[in-house]
Amino acid sequence: MARKKTKNIAEVPLRPAEPAPHWSALREGDRVSVLLAPGFETGGRVSAVTPDRTVVWVDLDGGRGRTLLHCSDGVEIMPA
Repeated sequence: MARKKTKNIAEVPLRPAEPAPHWSALREGDRVSVLLAPGFETGGRVSAVTPDRTVVWVDLDGGRGRTLLHCSDGVEIMPA
C-alpha cells in the first residue's frame, strides 16, 4: 500500500484572506453584532479596523473584553 505523501508546511500555499464586502463599511465606534458560531451571538462596539479591513477589534458588551477578529476566522460581523 502506498503512503500518502505529506507536504512540508512551508510548501503549502497560503490562502488569500478577503473580508466580507460589508466589512469595508465598518468604522471605529460602530455598534455591531458578532456571530461567533451558530446560535451564539454577542454585541459590541468596533474599537479599531486595519486599513485593509481584514482585522477588526471589537469591545464586547457586558465587560467581556476586547477581541480581535480576522476575516478568515469564520465569524460574521454585522451592523447592529
